[in-house]
Amino acid sequence: MKAVGIIPARFASTRFPGKPLVMLDGKSMIQRVYEQATTADLQEVVVATDDEKIRQHVEEFGGKVVMTSPHHQSGTDRCYEAYTHLGTSFDVVVNIQGDEPFIQPEQINKVLSCFSQEEAQIATLIKPIIKIEELLNPNSPKVVIGTQQQALYFSRHPIPYLRGAEQQEWLNQHGYFKHIGIYGYRSTVLALLTQLEPSKLEKAESLEQLRWLENGFKIVTAVTELETIGIDTPEDMKKALAFLQGTVSK
Repeated sequence: MKAVGIIPARFASTRFPGKPLVMLDGKSMIQRVYEQATTADLQEVVVATDDEKIRQHVEEFGGKVVMTSPHHQSGTDRCYEAYTHLGTSFDVVVNIQGDEPFIQPEQINKVLSCFSQEEAQIATLIKPIIKIEELLNPNSPKVVIGTQQQALYFSRHPIPYLRGAEQQEWLNQHGYFKHIGIYGYRSTVLALLTQLEPSKLEKAESLEQLRWLENGFKIVTAVTELETIGIDTPEDMKKALAFLQGTVSK
C-alpha cells in the first residue's frame, strides 16, 4: 500500500494568523509537524498551502510543498487539490493537521493500519476520555463506534446520554471516546468527498465528518492512548512550550 501524508497549512487563520510559521523552541510549527510525519510509514510527505511565505519556509528547511487555491473551505478539499498536483498515484492519502506539532508517527501508522480492512473508506483516531471536563467540552468532539470499530456518529455533546445517571458519574458507567482529528482516505474516496455538498448534520454540529457519514461513507477508527496538543490560539502556545520543556506529559 502506497501512502502519502499531506499537511494543509493556511496563513490566514482567524484565531491565530500566521500559525504555521510560529516558532516553537527554534523550529516552526509546520517544520515540527513535517518532521514528525516523515518518520511514519509514508512514502511521501508534502505541505499544501496557499501562502508564498509558507512555501518559501518549507523549501528552506528541505520540505516538499505544493501551492493550492486560497478558496478551499476545508483541509479535505486542500488535500485533494494537492494530491492532484503530485503526479504520482497513491492508494491512501493521510490528512495531517498542520497545528499538531507533536503528532506521533505511531498515530499516523495506526490510521494506515485501518486500511487492511477492504471495506475501510476513511480512517481516523479516537482516544478514551478520562476527565469529565473533557467529556463536557464542546470543543472536543466525541464519537460513538459500532462493533467493527466504525464511527456511528460524532458530536460536540457527550454521547450516548446515560438515562438515570448523574452526568458527573457518566465516565464511571460508560466508556466514552474523543475524536483525534487526523484522517486517512482511499484516494478514490477522497475524490468523491470533495464533490459532496455541506449536510444538515454537518451544519448543526460544525463537524465536516458528519457530511461523509450522512452520505453513507464508512469511517473506521483506531484507538490511541497518546495525547495530542493542537494549537488553535496564541494561548495554546503556552501548553506546547511547556510540553517541549518537559513539564507537560502525554
